[in-house]
Amino acid sequence: MSAPLEGFQPVFDEKSRVLILGSFPSVMSRAVNFYYGNPRNRFWGMLGAFFGEEVPESAEGRRSFVLSHQIALWDVVMRCEIVGSSDASIKNEVTADVGSLVAGSKISRILCNGTKAYALLSERFPELVPMASKLPSTSPANPRYSYAAWEKALSEVFPTSRGDL
Repeated sequence: MSAPLEGFQPVFDEKSRVLILGSFPSVMSRAVNFYYGNPRNRFWGMLGAFFGEEVPESAEGRRSFVLSHQIALWDVVMRCEIVGSSDASIKNEVTADVGSLVAGSKISRILCNGTKAYALLSERFPELVPMASKLPSTSPANPRYSYAAWEKALSEVFPTSRGDL
């Protein structure tokens, strides 16, 4: 293990209604300094397909895209030791203050991108579990990814016009 690595600050604003919560940025995400930076990660394609829109390539464009759809992004781990991008190798983690973000916002739903995010949220913030769903990781390493599961969860938050309010 190397020195602890730092995660990203949350992307959210006063209109955010749903938090998509990951575990910790991958090697490629850390290289581009923004969420879901691996071009093989299904995250941005999944969101684009759900909303029927092209997702910008730039970090700033992607930030604007999620905010325009009332989506917040964050990772449950703010700092940790990790080998590569492996959630299983996360050690000595410092958890993000997800509870304060949710309490100080309009967020009423948390969609956890993968098992590790959901497990840590459940362990550290049990009061948030009723508003959380565990979804299959969009990581290219996850063979159990399901667009249908994400579409169903997003449809519960954005029931009209495929998310356009």
